[in-house]
Amino acid sequence: MKLIINTDGLSKGNPGTAAIGATIKDEKGKILSKISRCIGVTTNNVAEYQALIDSLKEALKLGGRQVEVRSDSELMVQQLNGRYKIKAVVLRPLYLEAGKLLSQFESVKIKHIPREQNTEADRLANQAVR
Repeated sequence: MKLIINTDGLSKGNPGTAAIGATIKDEKGKILSKISRCIGVTTNNVAEYQALIDSLKEALKLGGRQVEVRSDSELMVQQLNGRYKIKAVVLRPLYLEAGKLLSQFESVKIKHIPREQNTEADRLANQAVR
């Protein structure tokens, strides 16, 4: 089963109160799961990775074999696709955890999308910090 994951993380203050949001859909666009939770005080980049990690764990529980991850975090997408180095020490363990989860899928596509195409995940993240 192929799943489409839209993720977003935010931090009010950066670092500040942070939250994650995500949707997991099937290929027809049916929402199978939503994630919306506060993750404490951290940076937006940590929140972006945490949103991805939580989404991948949920996708595995749902039985996903192929995933297409869509995120408006250029940094995270480019790091996961091997185009940017991981310079921030705090991101390395998150990057490694995401990599372990991604390796459990038969196929993976990670795409950078404009913020305007990520409104559902953004809304879920914003709901969690209110």
